[in-house]
Amino acid sequence: CLALMSDFGTALIFFVALLVIAFLRSGDIGFVGLMATAAGAGGWMILQFKPYIANRFGAWRHVWEHAADSGGFQQTRTMSAIASGGLFGKGTGDDVFLKNIGAANTDLVFGVVSEEFGLLLALCAVAAIILIAVFAITSAATARSSFYTIASCAAAAMLTVQVTLNTLGSVDLLPLTGVTFPFVSMGGSSMLSCWSLMAFLK
Repeated sequence: CLALMSDFGTALIFFVALLVIAFLRSGDIGFVGLMATAAGAGGWMILQFKPYIANRFGAWRHVWEHAADSGGFQQTRTMSAIASGGLFGKGTGDDVFLKNIGAANTDLVFGVVSEEFGLLLALCAVAAIILIAVFAITSAATARSSFYTIASCAAAAMLTVQVTLNTLGSVDLLPLTGVTFPFVSMGGSSMLSCWSLMAFLK
């Protein structure tokens, strides 16, 4: 249903969580591979009916060739903003270039943080989410039951995949899927869901 709604990013986050649950429950790599293959085939079929999403996937790793159209407009501007911010950023204010681009405060927030505060701080924000996931996975070893172990690892996987898709998608290392950066992107539903995952982990 999420894929039919063109929300491939959220669909991928939930699917990775499902793969984690399936693997931790059964330990069967073959079954996980079969699920991934079936999901890939289903995604390919849906892309046939969503040409504008297919165009975005087609522009992956070639966004500079599509800098003027929807295939690479956002990523090229994001990478330019990251480069202009340098390691320590250019500060906040009206001269911040990326704020004028669509979805800058949600899907491209990694670029905004990099431009304003520098690449070092943006990478620290990524590291903070990764550390939360590592904490959840290491703490799962002492959980009271296998249910808590599996569920906490799935929650950690959701946070990790979400920050990976947001960060790498904005710099064209992955296709831009339009997911938020946990605890940084603007949006009440995103913040609520991320804090709910944190409460669950707690």
